[in-house]
Amino acid sequence: MIARTNEGKIDFKKIIIESGLYLVLFCMLVAIIIKEPTFLSIRNFKNILTQSSVRTIIALGVAGLIVTQGTDLSAGRQVGLSAVISGTLLQSATNVNKAFPALGEFSIFTTILIVVVVGVVIASINGIVVATLNVHPFIATMGTMTIVYGINSLYYDKAGAAPISGFVERYSKFAQGYIQIGSYTIPYLIIYAAIATLIMWTLWNKTKFGKNVFAVGGNPEAAKVSGVNVVLTLMGIYALSGAYYAFGGFLEAGRIGSATNNLGFMYEMDAIAACVIGGVSFYGGVGRISGVITGVIILTIINYGLTYTGVSPYWQYIIKGIIIVVAVAFDSIKYAKKK
Repeated sequence: MIARTNEGKIDFKKIIIESGLYLVLFCMLVAIIIKEPTFLSIRNFKNILTQSSVRTIIALGVAGLIVTQGTDLSAGRQVGLSAVISGTLLQSATNVNKAFPALGEFSIFTTILIVVVVGVVIASINGIVVATLNVHPFIATMGTMTIVYGINSLYYDKAGAAPISGFVERYSKFAQGYIQIGSYTIPYLIIYAAIATLIMWTLWNKTKFGKNVFAVGGNPEAAKVSGVNVVLTLMGIYALSGAYYAFGGFLEAGRIGSATNNLGFMYEMDAIAACVIGGVSFYGGVGRISGVITGVIILTIINYGLTYTGVSPYWQYIIKGIIIVVAVAFDSIKYAKKK
């Protein structure tokens, strides 16, 4: 529906505020297609969806925190820690460069359980610091980001300080495998992302916990007066984010085929950008799962397109940074108008 003024005229200012960022991103996409028409292909579309899968899982973890007026700068480092742990536990016993030969080979399920527990513990600490000590999420997670990277680097050094690779075949298949349907293939990663999305959508929209998360994000004091346990809600959403980061890291190592202590660097920036592009407001209490997925896909298309056309990675960082600033600026304008 086209936005209009009280006089019935088209409100171009409101249209720009509501859709300006999408118009800019659309223009970028058009420019990419004009430069490389071959960008429009089924193969590239499948690659984009596959690359979006792990990003989606990570963004879904961050999204809940943004809804509560928080953020998580440690997301990428938690992904990296999970990836390194997963890699060391699932290296083949026949690998001459196996980091810890005495460990043997763990099962897929056991490894996922271990990294998820580690992720939940770390993220829960973030939640405790934010909810009980009233430390701003930016500061709390910035500290955790540094700590987790230090822990991961120590663990990585203990494992030999070399890229961890040579995984068992079942791990590679779990992350890189696909389902064959006629002449088409559906990567397992897309299926995992779909399941993670369904779980988070259900929690956000069909449970009391989800309602409490939005209540806390909208107005913590009002939520508390209404009987919502703000502390437990914040701890719960942070713990959930940790589980998502951990599973994302587990999949990322398997997808790439190796892991180092630097894996996950700046992943939080993509996740936060995707959330804001998708309409999750930094002012809290506003956001949709469909918006998060849209934001991830849009950002992945831009990233993939820029790489496809040969744009320098350094310029890509600049462009993504600008996108984040512009997205938050539009969010601020919309919030100010509502106030």
